[in-house]
Amino acid sequence: MHRRDRVCRVAIALGVVAALAPAAAAHAAVPLTQVLVDPFTNATSQHQTAVEPDTFAFGNTIVSVSQVGRFFDGGSSGTGFATSKDGGASWTHGALPGLTVHQSPSGPYARATDPVIAYDAAHGVWLAQSLVLDNSPSGVGIVVNRSTDGVAWDAPIDLSAEASGNQDFDKNWIACDNHTGSPFYGRCYQTWDDFGNGNRILNNFSTDGGLTWSTPAPTANNATGLGGQPVVQPNGTVIVPAANAFETAIIAFRSTNGGATWSNAVTVTSTPTHDVAGNLRSGPLPSAEIDSAGRVYVVWQDCRFRKGCKSNDIVMSTSTDGASWSSVARVPIDGVNSSADHFIPGIGVEPTSAGHLALTYYFYRQARCGSHRTPCQLEVGHVQSADGGATWSNPTDVAGPFPVTWAADSSQGRMVGDYISTSWLGGRAWSAIAVAGAPSGSVFDEDLYVPTSGLAAASGGFVNSSSGEHAVADAASDHASPRSAIRRR
Repeated sequence: MHRRDRVCRVAIALGVVAALAPAAAAHAAVPLTQVLVDPFTNATSQHQTAVEPDTFAFGNTIVSVSQVGRFFDGGSSGTGFATSKDGGASWTHGALPGLTVHQSPSGPYARATDPVIAYDAAHGVWLAQSLVLDNSPSGVGIVVNRSTDGVAWDAPIDLSAEASGNQDFDKNWIACDNHTGSPFYGRCYQTWDDFGNGNRILNNFSTDGGLTWSTPAPTANNATGLGGQPVVQPNGTVIVPAANAFETAIIAFRSTNGGATWSNAVTVTSTPTHDVAGNLRSGPLPSAEIDSAGRVYVVWQDCRFRKGCKSNDIVMSTSTDGASWSSVARVPIDGVNSSADHFIPGIGVEPTSAGHLALTYYFYRQARCGSHRTPCQLEVGHVQSADGGATWSNPTDVAGPFPVTWAADSSQGRMVGDYISTSWLGGRAWSAIAVAGAPSGSVFDEDLYVPTSGLAAASGGFVNSSSGEHAVADAASDHASPRSAIRRR
């Protein structure tokens, strides 16, 4: 299918493909399959754009959701999905119904953003979550589309969380307790922040497969932050790593009673960061996952191991209880003296393993880029660990390079997404990633791709370690700290 062909003319139209188009923009070590393009044509947002994907796999099915039709000042024309029910061999794609006014039949909301996907094994239902916006754009609520197969989706029944008064919701996430031995098996949890009230973090839960949701509850100390990603331990404890409201630290909190109450948030660590070149939208939002033993892994971009904070590594901290966290360790993608800059990570943990990790990330080979002689070229890389992060494989080049100026524009910079994720399916790692080709006038060519056969560790084994490395003394960000709480649309 040519990229100018529309995936769907209306919100619920579907297509099944083995590959939509070759990844012409990706000069990579692995073949890619294009699985989603922007189906919308409204004149008010940027087309063709698909950004900020999330993935989740269960059984032989993997589902990805993404913003499609990105607005410059926040949100998108709708939420797109791409689903494979045969281990990644073929894909079905479309747009979630009933969300925005840009669809037919029309939904009630002006825009959709921050798409996240989860699976509730107890009720056998996929839950695709979107933050819905008005044209301000302010976050008026969170909605969930349900599906029993990841292909045919119901329109959202009701807002799973509704803003009122001066509330302005942002940066939501959803996860379900799929542990059959948990006392809260089948309970699904939502986390988000209220920018209208200083980024106060709120949480609620559903016990009926997303049909109804509890009254939102804050943490015990009314913590503020954004980008929280709940994960659930086998005993039912929910742990939520997040960024603080200024994205200068990682925090975490938990619930041990099925979301009825939430603990105080504790500070995991500060997050010194390098200001990524090329006007790229990025920040130290956490990506979190959990292994079969209940250990939580959190990664983010961080410059503490680089002299002068001249570029970012991907770093990691782990916890078994959400209260105490390990020292920050660098993922040894390359040496601390390399010229590369690494950002926007997505970590995945093989569900049946105790420490088989996969990490996908964007990067520049030259952190000091952006001049006429050295334009910023985005690439996607991938590494794996078989021992919980003690040792790592050599990196695999997944996608790129492509100029950052080919990515959708936003009020906070060029955009591939505030987050990505990695999931495991059939013993291989899968990430949906935004990859861009050359725009045609005002029309972009930024579509969603997956590795055609998933990703294994690069040849050579797990040979790289950062053991013994220490952060640079007094490491600090190479840019001024924000003066106000951050909002990301």
